[in-house]
Amino acid sequence: MPSRVIAVVVDSARPAELAAFWRDALGYPAPRHWRDADGAEYVQLDGSPPLLFQPVPEAKAGKNRLHLDLAPGEGGDQDTEVRRLVGLGATVLSDESRHPWVVLADPEGNEFCVLPPP
Repeated sequence: MPSRVIAVVVDSARPAELAAFWRDALGYPAPRHWRDADGAEYVQLDGSPPLLFQPVPEAKAGKNRLHLDLAPGEGGDQDTEVRRLVGLGATVLSDESRHPWVVLADPEGNEFCVLPPP
């Protein structure tokens, strides 16, 4: 039987703060906090897909090798969604008219894209 994805894991300097951004961005329920055997605190957002924020000591370096693509919910539009995400703490990195997506970064610099509604 093949494996299945149980969470997208994000390294973070401040897991609780980053999880709060993504909770608001995606409309996920309140996070769950848990500790591993070494006492490190993880923050989990249960949604589709689940996101798990794990503490790491080093800062982000370089471009993400994996990123999320988002689209506005029903009745929404791309420009309004980009403005909403910026209001939550995202930063616009690239908005080129030749591409249908806008590249943003979350508060810790992780890139993600916002596309028009499907």
